[in-house]
Amino acid sequence: METFDDYVDRRLIAPIETTSRRFYIFAGILLAIGLWGAFAWWTQLRRGLSVTGLNAPVFWGLYITNFVFFIGISHAGTLISAILRLAHAEWRRSITRAAEVITVLVLFFGMACVVLDLGRPDRVFNVIRSGNFTSPLLWDVTSVATYLTASTIYLYLPLIPDIAILRDRIRSRGWLYRPLALGWTGSAKQRRILERAIAIMAVIVIPIAVSVHTVVSWVFAMTVQPMWHSTIFGPYFVVGAIFSGIAAIIIAMAIIRKAYHLEGYLKPIHFTNLGLLLLVMSLLWFYFTFAEFLTTYYGGEPMHMVVFLSKTQGRFSPLFWTMVVTCFVVPFALLANRYTRTKVWGTVLASIFVEIGMWLERFLIVVPSLSSPRLPLTAPSYVPSWVEWSLFAAFLSMFILLYALFTKFFPIVSIWEIQEGREHSVGEVTSRVLSYLPEGEPS
Repeated sequence: METFDDYVDRRLIAPIETTSRRFYIFAGILLAIGLWGAFAWWTQLRRGLSVTGLNAPVFWGLYITNFVFFIGISHAGTLISAILRLAHAEWRRSITRAAEVITVLVLFFGMACVVLDLGRPDRVFNVIRSGNFTSPLLWDVTSVATYLTASTIYLYLPLIPDIAILRDRIRSRGWLYRPLALGWTGSAKQRRILERAIAIMAVIVIPIAVSVHTVVSWVFAMTVQPMWHSTIFGPYFVVGAIFSGIAAIIIAMAIIRKAYHLEGYLKPIHFTNLGLLLLVMSLLWFYFTFAEFLTTYYGGEPMHMVVFLSKTQGRFSPLFWTMVVTCFVVPFALLANRYTRTKVWGTVLASIFVEIGMWLERFLIVVPSLSSPRLPLTAPSYVPSWVEWSLFAAFLSMFILLYALFTKFFPIVSIWEIQEGREHSVGEVTSRVLSYLPEGEPS
């Protein structure tokens, strides 16, 4: 029978047992940015939305841009993890939890962006009290809440065996780990139940994840705004969500790998495989973007062309062409090249460009269409204020802080799945491959 110390990968426990001074400094900086954001929000609560750059007709701006951006990133974790798990991709074992945590945490900040845009937080209760299911806005609230619930369950279930390990090893935190472990002993019956529950949730969470960003797109597509009223928006948003989500996973993995010295668990092959997925999504993103703009151009509808030209030739053109370069040109150049694709720095660099480009894409969806209303209206150009930028920076910093705090309470790489992979996966993969191959003809 294996002893506890033989079973546990010590490197995965180390971040929980010890915390360096650098971590506290890093957390302090992030917390300071978060507090500045709290001050900015207090300013908005006291003085109203007049402190933002929002105006008529641009009643959505940075807040809704960030809402779509954060909800998009959330697709990375649960969706990619579920697909890889159902496909029995053994290389997933080191990356699934790092991805799933992104989903759960970033959803909170996505929903908070809507609260910011409402101006008064108490208006959220109006959706519950007086909701109308003929409105895509209520569909959005329902789908995001469902997705958050399913993703939290999907994150928690694979955590149970690791929580039990921490319960037995770190006695000082027994008050936390003991109830969360749910009496886990690792018996064969418990493992069968857990694996069945994880498999069921993996199947359930995929259509929920796809529906969430489809519904987010309908908030735009169900209107008659120029370049919003389009049937392509559903799949376009889903592709963009997965695209930015994979990039977020790669960046998070690289930071964790460096900070906690997990080079033996998060290997170059993991970055290479995710880089290939990122390359495919880059091509899909370009296809959908090209299709959207080509049909708009050939249609030639006057109001649509006003928005089209403002993006390609007008005042939004620097942002538009930067988006094309960062979402397609740079990632394709880095990831289509075998040398840079197989290097960790190559996939990370491509991912950083993708995140910049996908944020620009969301901004270019929201602002140009609202800046070109169908009715003649003279309005000031939309320029985000210091309050909006401060809250965006605060959300990013608090997301990173919460992610870092998670690594101080739970293993960011699943211990029991790594051990299970060592014990069973080689034989399982061998038998699976043999089942694919045709049997030899009798001599």
